Amino acid sequence: MVNKIVPDLAQAVAGISDGATIMIGGFGNAGMPKALIDALIQQGARELTIVNNNAGNGDTGLAALLAAGRVRKIICSFPRQSDSHVFDALYRSGKVELELTPQGNLAERIRAAGSGIGGFFSPTGYGTLLAEGKETRVINGRHYVLESPIHADYALIKALKGDRWGNLVYRKAARNFGPIMAMAAKCAIAEVSEVVALGDLDPEVIVTPGIFVQRIVQVGGGAQ
Repeated sequence: MVNKIVPDLAQAVAGISDGATIMIGGFGNAGMPKALIDALIQQGARELTIVNNNAGNGDTGLAALLAAGRVRKIICSFPRQSDSHVFDALYRSGKVELELTPQGNLAERIRAAGSGIGGFFSPTGYGTLLAEGKETRVINGRHYVLESPIHADYALIKALKGDRWGNLVYRKAARNFGPIMAMAAKCAIAEVSEVVALGDLDPEVIVTPGIFVQRIVQVGGGAQ
């Protein structure tokens, strides 16, 4: 019997090793899997490469992971905002590496990894520092930059509901990067507000099929 539900957060993040590349869902705090991040901090993996839309807010979630000194590199599109003081201090002191990627390119690089695409040409970034060292090409009179897919060892994502097969549905905008990150990672781990019985999720509204999810942990109800 296929059952991807794990009993607690510690088992959800078990086996994540030092040096792993981890995608973390969320657009700011919307859809960020804070419970899984806290469990990862307790688990102790270090020298991590983190892929996320931004670089943490305030002192919780991704910011707490950064503050704990567990992150070697972050790949994101929006590293600085009014409350990104943890990342800002670490970056300025040379304690964390940054790979800046425009948001559309970031999403497409993740999607490309999950879809088995070896790379794609994007006009975004051409003629800027972000294009240095990358192949460029003129297509139909427009300049493009070759972007590579981003693969991950793990994806930590948040969903509203899931079943024991790993099928997931999300709450509104909390969906954001979760579905493509699940596809791009070797092991996708989802925290859900509710575990439902098989058949309770309408197949027409399932966003992430269970084939892309390896572990599910329930962390309680509430808005996401």
